[in-house]
Amino acid sequence: MTLPSFGSFGSDIEVFEESRSTLLGLAYRILGSRADAEDAVQDTFLKWEQARKDAEPIETPASWLMTVCTRRCIDLLRSAHKARVDYVGTWLPEPIATKTEPTSEEHMALASSLTTAFLLLLERLTPKERAAYLLHEIFEISYPEIAKALDMQEAACRKLVSRARTTVDRPEVRHTVPRARQEQLLDAFEGAIVRGDMASLSALLSDDIDLHADGGGKVPTIQQILRGKDAVLAFIGKVVQPSWSANRWVPVDINGGRGVLLEDDGKIVAAMSFAYDESGNLADIFVVRNPDKLARLREEAIE
Repeated sequence: MTLPSFGSFGSDIEVFEESRSTLLGLAYRILGSRADAEDAVQDTFLKWEQARKDAEPIETPASWLMTVCTRRCIDLLRSAHKARVDYVGTWLPEPIATKTEPTSEEHMALASSLTTAFLLLLERLTPKERAAYLLHEIFEISYPEIAKALDMQEAACRKLVSRARTTVDRPEVRHTVPRARQEQLLDAFEGAIVRGDMASLSALLSDDIDLHADGGGKVPTIQQILRGKDAVLAFIGKVVQPSWSANRWVPVDINGGRGVLLEDDGKIVAAMSFAYDESGNLADIFVVRNPDKLARLREEAIE
């Protein structure tokens, strides 16, 4: 996926809006937070407006916008890392609604870069490694343009991407699971929560499954990652099922795959997304309960 090019300037708003969706997708992948991504895109627009008012020569608007947005994201990511050190419990990316086109291979590949598992791997990279990798590997930006965006030599950018690949390019994280298999998992999970049918869910779980829960210290949840099939099933049966059985179960597309929202009197109280192993079994369950991270789930889907 590449940033759009523009043949004519039009108004400031028209030019910016043509690239807004792509910039938002880039910013979210770098930051793991929709709120921060929207701030970065808004800051980019304000700088765009000011540059046009100052009659600053901009030969390639798309490249200019990408550069400004990337640099702003790197600044925000550095600040975010400091805050995440003091985060209460397990930190997970803010869940987002996503557009799903099962028949499009290109879209499926792009969606795999939105999964919670992939975004958590990106957390292991430095801010510039993360930006360089995403720009080149996901958004297909050339190394010369990346070098300009990061204010680095092209050779240094190539090294950043190469180092990032050793951490991020894992087949088990980027492989896609057929939608039918995802639906099967959702049905089994609903059966476990609503009817207490743990057997159907158990058959779909990996033996070394992990359950991650993010409450941000604002709602009760487990503080550490729960590991192993027996421990996860016991927790679902003894804690999750009694607590959630009366909630409304809403299947949705979250972070590039099928997920679910739990609603209580119309209010979202939890969002779940999943990761699968190469056999199609459930490898990770990601539960976000932090109300601050659930507040924007009804907004425009990210691509």
